[in-house]
Amino acid sequence: MPGAMAAPAAMEPVEPQSLKKLSFKSLKRALDLFSPAHGHSTPPDPESKKIRISYKVHAEYGSVMDLSIEQAQDRGGAGAQGKGDLVSTSTALALPGIQDSRNSQKEGSQSAIVTAPTMQPKGPEPGIPSRNTGAVVSIPGSSERYQSTSALMERIPSRWPRPTWHPPWKNYRVISGHLGWVRSIAFDPSNSWFCTGSADRTIKIWDVASGKLKLTLTGHIEQIRGLAVSQRHTYLFSAGDDKQVKCWDLEQNKVIRSYHGHLSGVYCLALHPSLDILLTGGRDSVCRVWDIRTKAMIFALSGHDNTVCSVFARPTDPQVVTGSHDTTIKFWDLAAGKSMLTLTHHKKSVRAMAFHPKEQTFTSASADNIKKFGLPRGEFLHNMLSQQKTIINSMAVNEDGVLATAGDNGSLWFWDWKSGHNFQQAQTIVQPGSLDSEACIYALSYDISGSRLVTCEADKTIKMWKEDPTATPETHPLNFKPPKEFRRY
Repeated sequence: MPGAMAAPAAMEPVEPQSLKKLSFKSLKRALDLFSPAHGHSTPPDPESKKIRISYKVHAEYGSVMDLSIEQAQDRGGAGAQGKGDLVSTSTALALPGIQDSRNSQKEGSQSAIVTAPTMQPKGPEPGIPSRNTGAVVSIPGSSERYQSTSALMERIPSRWPRPTWHPPWKNYRVISGHLGWVRSIAFDPSNSWFCTGSADRTIKIWDVASGKLKLTLTGHIEQIRGLAVSQRHTYLFSAGDDKQVKCWDLEQNKVIRSYHGHLSGVYCLALHPSLDILLTGGRDSVCRVWDIRTKAMIFALSGHDNTVCSVFARPTDPQVVTGSHDTTIKFWDLAAGKSMLTLTHHKKSVRAMAFHPKEQTFTSASADNIKKFGLPRGEFLHNMLSQQKTIINSMAVNEDGVLATAGDNGSLWFWDWKSGHNFQQAQTIVQPGSLDSEACIYALSYDISGSRLVTCEADKTIKMWKEDPTATPETHPLNFKPPKEFRRY
């Protein structure tokens, strides 16, 4: 029985040791073998300390020391009087600890330089930096020796463009008339009227100069999220959550065409500047391209993974640019109906984009940042220099380079386009009787001249803004600090 009990004990498997454990064991053996006193600190070495001091002195005063040696060599054949003068001028620069190295360099020469026993504190020598004042007398060829000293570093001016001064904007008119959230806006090319679409399912046309209501159009059965006015025809286009895209004839004030094809609500709408083409994007993740006259769908630009919530068109490639809740921006080839490029710089939904009327650039807005891109290649230029820290529903830019962005919290920020500087932060005020949570701007647009800005808000009002004519650079100075770093993403 004892023998039978011992056999299973002998068969127990040995616990396998991990590679890490074996490595540490091997490392400890190597340390014990080659450095038995590895637990103690290394004794100081006076010779290495002397070499380090000599190297430091050479780094600080090398150029001046070399200069005195060259003078000594040039005057090697001179009399004792000349040598005495040289010694007297060079003793202030000679330090104990470097004499041995200097003598080894001049082995075989008959003249030697005598060192001073101790350097007494005195005024700064020519060409030697004063550590207290930071003042420097320049030494030829020695600028690269002092790059590590912050007091001596050359101050490089910022390459960031200085912003142009713009007067602040102020609210001068509040228009009431809609019975629901005002979700969209578009201006007439003649700049005499503008139209707004609302959650009360109506489109209202207002006079720009007086702000009075001119006309109300009904026909949609859900809120109207997109509006556009044609520059070549007397047509108004509207799109809404009811999946419908309508073409209104403003001579007859009625719907003459409907474009069917979207599978869900339509969130954005744009007209091509030179072709009779309409672009719509919606919750079905597709941007659809329509022929205005025949009502036929030319392309369904599919590729986004989520709602297409912003779109604009331009006359040359890329003719269509879309932004989506999937955080990407896509450039589209309108001839082939395919994606040309996808920009993945944003981390949140790209709810708004604005194309500059003069430059080949555009901005895109997300909850993380407002970014500026170049066209046609889509290269990232820079971020705007501040963060609005809210969902940005809409943005617009005028020819003067003033970018306006509207936030979900009622913030209206104004930016200088060139530099990305935020020069004004306005806050909308809800009309009496509304909740504070209804301080939200859903859409905004400049008029054709760029001198007036109209915002559409959740308190059912339309607010008009203009520049303050009394403001000057003295009363409203430019408080601009260039960024310390240039972010590439």
